[in-house]
Amino acid sequence: MPFNFNQKVKLFHTSLLIIFCCLMFCSCHDKVPNSNFQLSLDEFKNSRSSAYAINSKVIRNLLDSIMRNDKDRHAADLHTRRYYQNKGSLLWITRHGVNSQADSLVTCLRTVADMGFDKRRFYVDAIARDIDRLRELNLDSADNQINQVIARLEYRLTKAYFRYTMGQNFGFMNPSFVFNRLDTLAPNPYDSSKRPVRFRGLFDVKMAHADDAFYQKAMQMVRCDSVASFLKEVQPKNPFYYQLLEKLKAGGLGKAMKIKILCNMERCRWRQYDNPWQHEKYVVVNIPSFHLMAIDHQDTLSMRIGCGASKTKTPILNSHIKRMELNPQWFVPRSIVLHDMIHRVGNHGYFRARNYYVREVATGKEVDLNRVTRSMLISGAYGIAQRGGKGNALGRIIFRFDNNFSVFLHDTNSKGVFGQEDRGVSHGCIRIEKPYDFAVFLLADKNEKLKEKIYYSMTADSLANKKLVVNNVKVNPQVPLFITYYTLYPLAGGRIADYSDVYGFDAVIFDMLRRYL
Repeated sequence: MPFNFNQKVKLFHTSLLIIFCCLMFCSCHDKVPNSNFQLSLDEFKNSRSSAYAINSKVIRNLLDSIMRNDKDRHAADLHTRRYYQNKGSLLWITRHGVNSQADSLVTCLRTVADMGFDKRRFYVDAIARDIDRLRELNLDSADNQINQVIARLEYRLTKAYFRYTMGQNFGFMNPSFVFNRLDTLAPNPYDSSKRPVRFRGLFDVKMAHADDAFYQKAMQMVRCDSVASFLKEVQPKNPFYYQLLEKLKAGGLGKAMKIKILCNMERCRWRQYDNPWQHEKYVVVNIPSFHLMAIDHQDTLSMRIGCGASKTKTPILNSHIKRMELNPQWFVPRSIVLHDMIHRVGNHGYFRARNYYVREVATGKEVDLNRVTRSMLISGAYGIAQRGGKGNALGRIIFRFDNNFSVFLHDTNSKGVFGQEDRGVSHGCIRIEKPYDFAVFLLADKNEKLKEKIYYSMTADSLANKKLVVNNVKVNPQVPLFITYYTLYPLAGGRIADYSDVYGFDAVIFDMLRRYL
């Protein structure tokens, strides 16, 4: 149905005439002198001003102009423009005026200041003023003619609605897009060809993102008078979010702490498909704290860890620990081979002292060190591995889980790292302080014989007793693993731990949030 306010304006004129007549009738009946006795309809000529003339074509033209001048590039803003470019019907304005859905939205938008955001980024006061103008017909012939008010109110309501609901439901930034374009991989020093820049993957958490279906649903909620319930539905599900929100609202914070709270609130908004609180038994690694917590109902095993250095960061990911491998071989990453080890070719003593050997990648066959050349390793057809056992860089046990980065949790032959405050020491894998205790934690059945075999296989030098040697142990059921990055983290009793931003990720998130501050 085409948009038309003419009936409302006519009704307004008629109402004025009725009020005028009633005043005259009451005045005569009560025999009280009427101060408005000489008032004529000419006194209401302003109500016929062009400021009140509704024209749907003019409104459409004004919406087109607003879209052309809107340079914001946030995802929610792009969807707003797309909707009106496709001549979508007005969502918030009907022939009866501004609908009640707008009031529900404005009430919710007023809370963005409590979230640390600037109300102007959501047009809160501007929207409220225009709603009052339209309802009170407080219009003029300048910038506030009725068509102008309708057009900008409609556009701003939708833009603010999309911004708020998308941000609260999914986060105000896309961590996968941002973090996976943060660190560039070092180029192959032996490849002179010009190749495109490659980035180091740093984020692989399966999570929901705003898609066309979400925006379609958001618009449908307006049409079916369900905005209030939808605004509740999109609120973050992470309980820690509300603990941080209360801390922010309490005030008295320094600038640095306020920024840290805003960044960790944003992490809580990301709509992950899997979360720690959905499980009774799980493992959490929080990189900034350099700690691992293994939780089984009310029992917690905590230990120090070593993570990736700043140049070789440990990625943020979710997975499931599926098996343990005792006395694993270490297949040296190609980047380490090319940058740190290739110049050792020909130094057989270096290789033998560390139990390194060269293997053909396709077949896994060991190659005689006398045949190994630098060009073989540069080609990628051959690699370097370290035999399992005492002295192996992975230690005596590794905990494997599916991921796209070839990183794992493992023991280490360099125990001194756990005495350091800064434990960013690895090429991305996570070294754990208590590998045997962790292995027992993962077992669903704490079988004493299996525990004995694991302990023997982790500690014996020669592994001579074959009856006690175990190579692989399946973790069944698999245990959820969450490798996270929180610089503020909840502790028992409502306390919040504060950690250093070891990778500078808070600065990255805050830079994305600035558009709303």
